[in-house]
Amino acid sequence: MSQPKQFSQIALENGVFETKVTRKFTLRKPYQRQNPGIVKAVIPGTVAEIIAKKGTLVTKGDTMMTLEAMKMLNRIMAPVHGTVKVVHVSAGDKVAKGQVLMEIESTDLLVAEGGRRNGRSLF
Repeated sequence: MSQPKQFSQIALENGVFETKVTRKFTLRKPYQRQNPGIVKAVIPGTVAEIIAKKGTLVTKGDTMMTLEAMKMLNRIMAPVHGTVKVVHVSAGDKVAKGQVLMEIESTDLLVAEGGRRNGRSLF
C-alpha cells in the first residue's frame, strides 16, 4: 500500500493553495528582511580604502570604501541617505562575504519629510 499524500496549504497573493511540500522546503531558513543601514561585503577581498569615516553624512549612491577582490577595485556605495555610525573594518583588512563593513543611521524618512529633525535642517 502506498502512503497517503500529505498536502500543506500555502497562502499566495491570489489565494490559498494545497500542495505537497518537500522536506527541503520545510527545513529552509525563513526570509528575514535586511536592515538597509548595515553594509556588508558582497564578495571576499581586502579593504583598499575607506572614504567615509564615522560621522560622515552620506547620500544614497556615494562611494564609502573600495574593496579589492580578484585584482579589481569594487566600490562599496551607500544604500541609504544617512550618517556613518560605525566602521567595522580598517584599510588592509581581509573580509569575508557577508561580513559587516559599516553601519549607517538612515535619514531616508527625514529626507522624505523635507530634511528636518527637531525643527532644524539637516542639509
